[in-house]
Amino acid sequence: MLFQPVRNIVHRRIRHAADSVARPALACMLVAAGLTATAQAQDAYPERAVKVIVALPAGGSADMIARVVGQKLATELKQPFVVDNRAGASGQIGTPAVARSAPDGYTLMVSPASFLTTNKSIFKSLPYDPEADFAPISKLVNQPMVLVVKDRQKFPSVAAVVAAAKAAPGKLTFASSGDGSPQHLAALMFETRTQAKMLHVPYKGGAPAVNDTLAGNVDMLFAVLPEALPHIQAGKLHALAVMAPRRAAMLPNTPTMAEGGFADLNLSAWVGLFAPAKTPQPVIDKLNRAVRVALDSEIKTKLGENGMEVAPSTPEQLRQTVAQDIRLHAELVKAAGIQPQ
Repeated sequence: MLFQPVRNIVHRRIRHAADSVARPALACMLVAAGLTATAQAQDAYPERAVKVIVALPAGGSADMIARVVGQKLATELKQPFVVDNRAGASGQIGTPAVARSAPDGYTLMVSPASFLTTNKSIFKSLPYDPEADFAPISKLVNQPMVLVVKDRQKFPSVAAVVAAAKAAPGKLTFASSGDGSPQHLAALMFETRTQAKMLHVPYKGGAPAVNDTLAGNVDMLFAVLPEALPHIQAGKLHALAVMAPRRAAMLPNTPTMAEGGFADLNLSAWVGLFAPAKTPQPVIDKLNRAVRVALDSEIKTKLGENGMEVAPSTPEQLRQTVAQDIRLHAELVKAAGIQPQ
């Protein structure tokens, strides 16, 4: 018979050995259970309404895109997609609200390119990091820029605009919806690539810029196609060229800049769908698949009639687009001598 102290030592060692085997097994079981639960939750996504923040007022093109696409996503994913407009401060109210949201797929953002690309160059600091704080889901649409004029006799072509600008540097005027806006960037690209110097006349929004072009108070506007299309179709503005690799479907008779003799003048005011950074990849992938289905429906025609080209992408493609446009827009802003605010 073992002495009592020896027997106690043996029993303790046996229990320790058993615990050493059981604890890792238990840990593995708990991890597996956790992963299974997480996978099941992500597979069931969405289980409630999804908020879609648009950092612009209701009624604009980004807002319209968010609502039209949101309706199709609701049909596809069987939950409401509710648009929440948080306008102001060039996107610096609504955009950081998304960055600070829980990365669970229940707060998304439909954003124009400028809030994630140009803002980094025209502001000294931002309350969000355009690349680190967001998980790209998919590009939604491309909105080509189009050069429009009121006086077609004075400016019958892009070449005529360039010739007039070079003959009187800084005299021809172009409107925009503000410093760093897509309209302004398009004009900066035009000036940089053609060596034509013009005078920038910024407005507080696209509508007043279009209105003053219609009134003849400025010579031209590099417009986002959807905002100028109704006036072009009505014959009140004349489209000289689109800043795109190919002609716009709604302007089949309007040449590209390259066709007009000025290559490498392409700029799109795209709109994309984003989630907060660290949103689970299965959720991102599920949303991406749903977006592709949504954009390959009747809304493709509806958006097209408004001058927008549906442009679904992979998350990685959108990430690369953001990075590339940040660099491009920084170059244009620097070339124009714009000082960050």
